[in-house]
Amino acid sequence: MRLELIRHGQTDWNLHDKLQGSSDVPLNETGRGQAREAARLLSGEPWAAIVSSPLSRARETARIIAAELGIELGDAYDELIERDYASQEGQVPHEPLPDEPDESFPDIEPRESVAARGLGALEMIRDTRLPLDGPDASIVVVCHGTIIRFTLSAIMGTEAPHIDNAAANTVEWDGEKWTVLTVNGALHEADAD
Repeated sequence: MRLELIRHGQTDWNLHDKLQGSSDVPLNETGRGQAREAARLLSGEPWAAIVSSPLSRARETARIIAAELGIELGDAYDELIERDYASQEGQVPHEPLPDEPDESFPDIEPRESVAARGLGALEMIRDTRLPLDGPDASIVVVCHGTIIRFTLSAIMGTEAPHIDNAAANTVEWDGEKWTVLTVNGALHEADAD
């Protein structure tokens, strides 16, 4: 089973570098165009389903992609909601955010929690869709940049880069484990042991 993890299209908060997190911020026109472009990049593949985070920016991105690809919009998974930035949401950070809460950012959701939710969502999607679509199914999953980055990092065992708006990130379930195939549309090559 292959999952195509797509970050939602741009919002006005993205445009102005504001932290969105679990705040429900809608797409802007650029974001809608990015969603249509993502659909063009995904066309030609036999997608079994498209699912998403329930936040409107992800759900609208998924709705646009589904319409462009001619597939039904599937379920929304709460586990795919973006990292909770708590009191920092809506703010422009003046320093890089830490992976873990600290004295400057005491109430942000810990990295481990975000990655665990992301991995749990992949398992839920796999367990829900595998009996319906079979082991060779390809599913589009629209969610958010930080949860994708932390989830990919957990799978790879190394740090994934910033995830671009509407970029595709491919993971594959081989019956035993997840493997990252692409990050931001580029092939990912695992480090040789």
